[in-house]
Amino acid sequence: MALWRAYQRALTAHPWKVQVLTAGSLMGLGDIISQQLVERRGLREHQAGRTLTMASLGCGFVGPVVGGWYKVLDWLIPGTAKVDALKKMLLDQGGFAPCFLGCFLPLDYPDALITNYYLWPAVQLANFYLVPLHYRLAVVQCVAVVWNSYLSWKAHRL
Repeated sequence: MALWRAYQRALTAHPWKVQVLTAGSLMGLGDIISQQLVERRGLREHQAGRTLTMASLGCGFVGPVVGGWYKVLDWLIPGTAKVDALKKMLLDQGGFAPCFLGCFLPLDYPDALITNYYLWPAVQLANFYLVPLHYRLAVVQCVAVVWNSYLSWKAHRL
């Protein structure tokens, strides 16, 4: 609990920095999981540069873009009622997700987009309904550890 309280204090003091660093850290973790648990590379065959690339993408692209998107989404559709959360999820998954995923994984787009729709609509519906704006990126990035493992595996098997 002390770690969670420290995270909350840091998030309150430096929301943008903490969100971006959270995204980068969890994307790096997703790649480590992909390489070690999915691909079973072992420590000797682990590609540290690949993990660094994923972490950098999290800090430099995913964190800022998704964090900014959540702010825009709350501006476009204010409120936290069930209908507001449903509207946000539909706009997120119908408009943002296809464009964002296309930027990240253009070579195997149709399969990745279909897989996206198995996971993210339910996650985002709960996220937009239950989670305050300043925690949304962190919540999504925690779920995205699994998603990032998939994306890392998908991107590096092509």
